[in-house]
Amino acid sequence: MTDAAIRAFVAIELPASLQAAINDVMRGLQQTSGKAVRWVTPRNLHLTLKFLGNVSPTNLTTLMKSITLESARHKAFDCTIGTLGAYPNKARPRIVWVGVQAPPALLELQRAIDRETDRLGYPGEDRDFSPHLTLGRVSQHASAQEVKQVADTLNQAEVGQIGAVNVDSIRLFRSDLQAGGAVYTSLLSAALSK
Repeated sequence: MTDAAIRAFVAIELPASLQAAINDVMRGLQQTSGKAVRWVTPRNLHLTLKFLGNVSPTNLTTLMKSITLESARHKAFDCTIGTLGAYPNKARPRIVWVGVQAPPALLELQRAIDRETDRLGYPGEDRDFSPHLTLGRVSQHASAQEVKQVADTLNQAEVGQIGAVNVDSIRLFRSDLQAGGAVYTSLLSAALSK
């Protein structure tokens, strides 16, 4: 490992079958939304619990230990994936997402990870946790007409439940920004309790 800091985040990884099902939804959206959206690579679909930013190699071992201990305090649970949305809203989309419906256990897990990593010097977000999977980002250079085309696509699309996932672990990912997009590498898989 080098001495350079790495960009990292804590997330729930989706099984390949669910990534493929979500990719089918994205392909349908791509056909009518134009070229203004930069779509996420299916293998990069995940539910972020905590974006850490830059992590020094000296802090990595402590961080991994902390995430492993905290995750073991939480029981596995199921989530369903479905319903299409956008931030800030469907009329002015900047981020296209699909929702995650989960029991209170998801929020409890996210808050615990947030508290634990905050204690280690990685401050939390200013906004409340809103479980979603980012599908794509509308270009900042998109024209008003292109944004309207994306909005129209989102308003006409009907996306129900796409699938479900049993969350029995969380992962610490490294994120390397490259010309073709981000490449995520799993550094740790921390099991939840049964």
